[in-house]
Amino acid sequence: MAAESTPLALPVLPLDDEVVLPGMVVPLDLSDSEVRAAVEAAQAAARNEPGKPRVLLVPRVDGTYAGTGVLGTVEQVGRLADGDPGALIRGRGRVRIGAGTTGPGAALWVEGTRIDESVPEPLPGQVTELVKEYKALATAWLRKRGAWQVVDRVQAIDDVSALADNSGYSPFLTTEQKVALLETTDPVARLKLATQQLRDHLAEQDVAESIAKDVQEGVDKQQREFLLRRQLEAVRKELRELNGEKDGEESDDYRARVEAADLPEKVREAALKEVDKLERSSDQSPEGSWIRTWLDTVLEMPWNERTEDAYDIRGAQDVLDAEHAGLQDVKERIIEYLAVRKRRGERGLGVVGGRRGGAVLALVGPPGVGKTSLGESVAHAMGRKFVRVALGGVRDEAEIRGHRRTYVGALPGRIVRAVKEAGSMNPVVLLDEIDKVGSDFRGDPAAALLEVLDPAQNHTFRDHYLEVELDLSDVVFLATANVLEAIPEALADRMEIVRLDGYTEDEKVVIGRDHLLPRQLERAGLGKDEVTLEEGALRKLAGEYTREAGVRNLERSIARLLRKVAAQHELGERELPFTVTEGDLRALIGRPHHVPESAQDPAERRTSVPGVATGLAVTGAGGDVLYVEASLADPETGAAGLTLTGQLGDVMKESAQIALSFLRSHGAELELPVGDLKDRGVHIHFPAGAVPKDGPSAGITMTTALASLLSGRLVRTDVAMTGEVSLTGRVLPIGGVKQKLLAAHRAGVTTVIIPKRNEPDLDDVPAEVLDKLDVHTVTDVRQVLQLALSPATDGAAPEVPVAA
Repeated sequence: MAAESTPLALPVLPLDDEVVLPGMVVPLDLSDSEVRAAVEAAQAAARNEPGKPRVLLVPRVDGTYAGTGVLGTVEQVGRLADGDPGALIRGRGRVRIGAGTTGPGAALWVEGTRIDESVPEPLPGQVTELVKEYKALATAWLRKRGAWQVVDRVQAIDDVSALADNSGYSPFLTTEQKVALLETTDPVARLKLATQQLRDHLAEQDVAESIAKDVQEGVDKQQREFLLRRQLEAVRKELRELNGEKDGEESDDYRARVEAADLPEKVREAALKEVDKLERSSDQSPEGSWIRTWLDTVLEMPWNERTEDAYDIRGAQDVLDAEHAGLQDVKERIIEYLAVRKRRGERGLGVVGGRRGGAVLALVGPPGVGKTSLGESVAHAMGRKFVRVALGGVRDEAEIRGHRRTYVGALPGRIVRAVKEAGSMNPVVLLDEIDKVGSDFRGDPAAALLEVLDPAQNHTFRDHYLEVELDLSDVVFLATANVLEAIPEALADRMEIVRLDGYTEDEKVVIGRDHLLPRQLERAGLGKDEVTLEEGALRKLAGEYTREAGVRNLERSIARLLRKVAAQHELGERELPFTVTEGDLRALIGRPHHVPESAQDPAERRTSVPGVATGLAVTGAGGDVLYVEASLADPETGAAGLTLTGQLGDVMKESAQIALSFLRSHGAELELPVGDLKDRGVHIHFPAGAVPKDGPSAGITMTTALASLLSGRLVRTDVAMTGEVSLTGRVLPIGGVKQKLLAAHRAGVTTVIIPKRNEPDLDDVPAEVLDKLDVHTVTDVRQVLQLALSPATDGAAPEVPVAA
């Protein structure tokens, strides 16, 4: 421990933001009045005392004096290196400052007590290790600074107190750290503090050196890469000159490309802003590649490219007729569109309110009727580019609107890509299978299509990736769907619905002869003159081998037929040319699968027993016939009530209840034994039980089947019917009349019963079908029963089928 000795009276030499420790020798500027006053006072006092003048060096931080000072002796007074007067003072030891006192001169005098800083010998082992550590740290720091001469001096210091005070020369210590060293009177504690300060400084220096090294390496790498890129550019330039190419042909000067491109004004402004960002970014920045990709996409878009429409209206009509048989509704709509476009152009009305005269049509119909191929024919007739966009199974909204550019691998949406692929701003875009669009957590693509397919909005369509307005008002959008109900109502409202309800048998024959047969002959490797199909054979293929709204199965049957002929010719079993007749079909492709009910033996027909009626329905594949069977349970079983089978929906079940209730309440009027309906269970079955069925249009069919069951009168084989029935016996209108009549025609039915209020729908049915059908429009179930039921037998009791 440090001990205190006798008091001293010393003049105070204040040090502003500086600290002098014992053992240090420092020069002080005498031009400072306080320093000069202290030195002069010390010199005056030394005249009467032996030894050198003594002063008290006291740190003064922010105007506050420290409680401990250092006894200093004035070694020499003279001139400093810069010529100013100065004094050289050596620190001798610590002094604890006491009260003020008087003395000569203008300086402040205080009383102080010398502090004894001696350390008892021998040194403890821990202190010895501390001395070694400090000397090692100090040596490492001095060697980094190149102060080799000072290293030897530090190694020669053995006194613990002097070694600790030697750190006062360290330039990295702050004033507060030096004051802490000054006020620590215990030499061992002071050496520990000095060691810790030196250790912390060396750690900070190591971190700073590591950071500086990393920065320097990065800078060197960038400089090296910059130099190599400049060398690479120079090599490329020399190669271009060697090959005779003009400098800059492969240049990536996006600013020049944007300024030279024919872009709309707003698009040009947005592109130039991105070019500015690109020029400011470094080559290593990932944002640079994103901007280049975006600029490439914008520059590749056909902003002002448009194809001229073919305004030869008659020629367009001929093209449509040559490529597709039937489908008059769609053809008329396209011809109307072209005629209006021609007249608008002649009167200078090409653009009205920023919108052009595009069109949005939805082709709705069963599979295989030519919806997809019709889009290409429309583009051909109009002289426009054609692009097909498959929407089946699309569940991500970004597929329509594009991704935000912040995502890695972002792309524009399918609409923008379609326009880019077409190379013009007015293509025909076919949105195929729009009713198959799904939705999940990634959004609803159908909702994103609302703006695309709205003629009032799509002239300012904004893709998430492009983020500039794209004018789609001149695009002809053709959407295809099998089921209209699967399209969201808001989306369907924006489109003009055109229904394709299927082909008649005559149209199928024409399609098979003019389109399907030539295509399949080529695929089978047969010449046009090698195999010929008679019209009777085509008609039988369409009527008995296939029963569908479209022609896909008909084409498969023709392909199968031609493959069989080609195989027989290669085997040497048949000579070419060969004409396929109606009688050759069975030997080539087997028996027909769909024999009309009217062509069957009367005893084998479904309606050969009472209680079976023929109805008409609409499925996803078009129209179809639907049989209804009814039976009564044995009265001894006691199973009363109504039983329904055949996977029926709620609406169809309610129709059966209505039919039964009507017959119960009006049975006497219709001369039916309604008593059986009260005591015996009624069972109504719809065959093809694996197929779900629903809807009200089977009402009169079920009523007729029950009336036939009760009366014992058979339902006419050649009669099919459709209509909703009410409790009062009224026949209410239904939908899908055209598809149902086409199905009746395909099934060989000759008489059809429909509601009176559906009579306007007959205008949509082809004339050749109506000529072969006897269509009756009715308003009451009584009329249906009169037309559908066969006359009663010679008064014999009716034979009512009993359910087993």
